[in-house]
Amino acid sequence: MAAAPGCRCLFVRWSRMAQPVTTQQQLPGALPTRRLAPAMLVAGVVLGAAIVLGTLVLWFHYGTAVFFEMIASGIAACF
Repeated sequence: MAAAPGCRCLFVRWSRMAQPVTTQQQLPGALPTRRLAPAMLVAGVVLGAAIVLGTLVLWFHYGTAVFFEMIASGIAACF
């Protein structure tokens, strides 16, 4: 079913309302996406390593029995 040559309102595939109001512009001073993803990955790895290192330090300092008792009492306090 084809539209009449002069009729533009019946079979329009794209509406003007569907178009973006403004174009995307890069904010001044914003980090590009290509640099942000690796930085977040490195920060996550560093944070994970710090948590594991802290866990090991507490484990060796307090011993396994005391360490596991602290974890168990912390979990029990939550419930």
